[in-house]
Amino acid sequence: SPHSPSNGSSRTLSAREMYLFDTGGQYLDGTTDITRTVHWGEPTPLQKEAYTRVLMGNIDLSRLVFPSNTAGGTVESFARRALWDVGLNYGHGTGHGIGNFLSVHEWPVGFQSNNVPLKAGMFTSIEPGYYQDGEFGIRIEDVALVVEAQTEEKPFLTFEVVSLVPYDRKLIDLSLLSPEQIRYLNSYYERIRVQLGPELRRQQLEEAHAWLQESTKP
Repeated sequence: SPHSPSNGSSRTLSAREMYLFDTGGQYLDGTTDITRTVHWGEPTPLQKEAYTRVLMGNIDLSRLVFPSNTAGGTVESFARRALWDVGLNYGHGTGHGIGNFLSVHEWPVGFQSNNVPLKAGMFTSIEPGYYQDGEFGIRIEDVALVVEAQTEEKPFLTFEVVSLVPYDRKLIDLSLLSPEQIRYLNSYYERIRVQLGPELRRQQLEEAHAWLQESTKP
């Protein structure tokens, strides 16, 4: 249901806080459900660490290689591990199936114990988060396609993230990331540049193109 702001519940956003926006749309060739969290000012050390660990969980699950017919519930803790390491967690599911021009939340794909085994061709969201009541919320949600992994023994599976939206550089503590996670980020950013850059140019959206170049620097 579309959200309409009201004078009673609305408030002014300031540059001193985090802002979480959960976006999505229905298109003839698919459904999108993408969440990003940004900070327009100076994040606190906790906000930065929590955001980075949520991102690490998102990356760790997205780049996971696992046997075919593995149930989502078996692998979902990969999205939580970086948070668990320091005693943090989130109280919602790690992802849900996404319909093709259908339901945004589509049963029976996902990462809960009652979801079906993952198979190539399924679309799911991957969306770890972290919330501190009354203070701030973080969620990083991508849409991923289950694909066959390039492994010696077949068939193993992995995810291909199909939502192409940069993460907020200001909130990433690079010292927490492993070399593999940084490599993953760089190749993701390169894909965003290659696929979206020419389209923004074609539409003569020069300001957006400049933002994209800046946001996807290695």
